[in-house]
Amino acid sequence: MPSTTWNRHHILSLTDFSSVEYDAVLQTAASFQEVLSRRTKKVPTLQGQVVANLFFEPSTRTRSSFEIAAKRLSADTLNFAAATSSMTKGETILDTAKTYLAMGTDIMVIRHREAGVPNAIAQEMDRLGVKVSVLNAGDGQHEHPSQALLDLFTICSLIDPANPRIELLKGKKIAIVGDILHSRVARSNIWSLTASGAEVHLAAPPTLLPKLFAEYLLAEAEETETITPDKRQLFLHWQLEPALRDADFVMTLRLQKERMTAHLLPSLREYHQLFGITRDKLQLCKPNVKVLHPGPVNRGVEISSDLMDDPEFSLIQAQVTSGVAVRMALLYLIGSGKV
Repeated sequence: MPSTTWNRHHILSLTDFSSVEYDAVLQTAASFQEVLSRRTKKVPTLQGQVVANLFFEPSTRTRSSFEIAAKRLSADTLNFAAATSSMTKGETILDTAKTYLAMGTDIMVIRHREAGVPNAIAQEMDRLGVKVSVLNAGDGQHEHPSQALLDLFTICSLIDPANPRIELLKGKKIAIVGDILHSRVARSNIWSLTASGAEVHLAAPPTLLPKLFAEYLLAEAEETETITPDKRQLFLHWQLEPALRDADFVMTLRLQKERMTAHLLPSLREYHQLFGITRDKLQLCKPNVKVLHPGPVNRGVEISSDLMDDPEFSLIQAQVTSGVAVRMALLYLIGSGKV
């Protein structure tokens, strides 16, 4: 593993991540990417430790990649499913977490539909004085740190496979298109990409990208006393064309209908016509533009099916592959000090 100093006990948000921490994740993930290319893909790094995946919300990619990442590091894994747990009998979230603590869990990976749940569990673990680390795997409309970090790794590895680092994105134009209002992925990516020096252009209908969104992000950063995104790095558009023009990368987001409490769109067909990413619309971008999507994908809505499957443009499968290496890196960084 690359030599690095890592002092973070929990990974809950990217608002206060430093450039040194970003590069530590990228370089560690690159090392594990090499491990995953070997015939024997396991290393004994977290042997004897227990990683509990506490997913109170459905997931395919995040849950599976955290599980395989932990197993590749030789950790034991516990998988929690709310529908078949004692929570159906009235047990609280904190009591559930304490149950897994009593079983000897070292790292808890938490996903929940309500913002702040991973933070609350981390605070309880700290209050109890135990050395359990908490990793936020997505909480409500708040953040999804590991997804943004794997997106960052996917992009930086494309530019320089041998030495991915955040300075590679300085001056790059990255468009994020779709349901930004409800997207925890968008929020985490805004923090990581602006910290990398990229220009981030957000594009969506006004109902999915409120005018005060940028001010909200700046206020959130100031409240946590972190470095705020430079206003010259973050741009809001209510039409697609200016966001795509000369873009180096385009990230499209799923319409999260399960989180929409109002009628925010006339129709999916109209949305695709105005904001769906297609080959024709990519002609506005740089010639070597690449497209990302955190998944799951609504084919023919946020992105055309043929474009999604085209390896010349699409990095979607690369994102899934990168997810294992990045999540191995995160578990290693917060777990190696416990051995």
